[in-house]
Amino acid sequence: MATLKTSTHPTDLFYEDIGTGQPVVLIHGWPLSCRMWEGQVSALLDAGYRTITYDRRGFGHSGRPVKGYDYDTFANDLNDLLTTLDLKKVALVGFSMGGGEVARYIGKHGTARVASASFLGAVPPFLLQTPDNPDGAPKSLFDGMIAGVKKDRVNFLADFFEKFFGRNKDSDKVSDDVIAWAKAVAWMASPIGTIECITAFGTTDFRADLSKCTVPTLVVHGDEDQIVPFEISGKKTAATIKGSRLEVLKGGPHAFNATHGDELNRILLGFLKSVA
Repeated sequence: MATLKTSTHPTDLFYEDIGTGQPVVLIHGWPLSCRMWEGQVSALLDAGYRTITYDRRGFGHSGRPVKGYDYDTFANDLNDLLTTLDLKKVALVGFSMGGGEVARYIGKHGTARVASASFLGAVPPFLLQTPDNPDGAPKSLFDGMIAGVKKDRVNFLADFFEKFFGRNKDSDKVSDDVIAWAKAVAWMASPIGTIECITAFGTTDFRADLSKCTVPTLVVHGDEDQIVPFEISGKKTAATIKGSRLEVLKGGPHAFNATHGDELNRILLGFLKSVA
């Protein structure tokens, strides 16, 4: 098991580095771990890419510090990974809150090591409703999530995954085993990290970061996403980043990497090949 020590609010960051070829760094969503990428890692390896996945601080096999659950720190953690492995011409791929790492890394550390960026069901540009972002989600939504996790984290996440995978609309989206696996992964995360990350992805403004994204960019979103609605996230990200490629998955819930895995892999591999 490979780990590195982060430079900001030091903790151990678990990562897996597999294969050869152009490096693709995959950044997982809340409240899962790098295990969510199994289907994409297999496809990328078969296509000749080097894949690097890691667990965000507080999740999976990484350390569980009390502090550091903010996007400046998350971006520094990603930078520690890229510099420790001396990765260059990297394809950054972020799912859900992982898209925030992609945006903030580029905004803070630049694109010298980055060949392309992919935002999959991602939280940028800005989820929170404010006077200059009137169609965002009200703060009460995120406050309610925090209250639910604090009251009964296990039960909250059990209900959450029904919407995450779209099972509340279509019971055939994924199997019971997939739901059970997701709950098991999420339940092992740091309770503090689980709560603090809601504030991070719910209130962080990435609009300035996206303005600095000058590398080839892919935006993929499900049109039935109940967690990070397309209209306030993926649609705006694609409009903000000049020349970006937008793919909307019909019937796609938030976790389309599981429900539409073959389609996502085809899109992602096609994009990576086109910008190589």
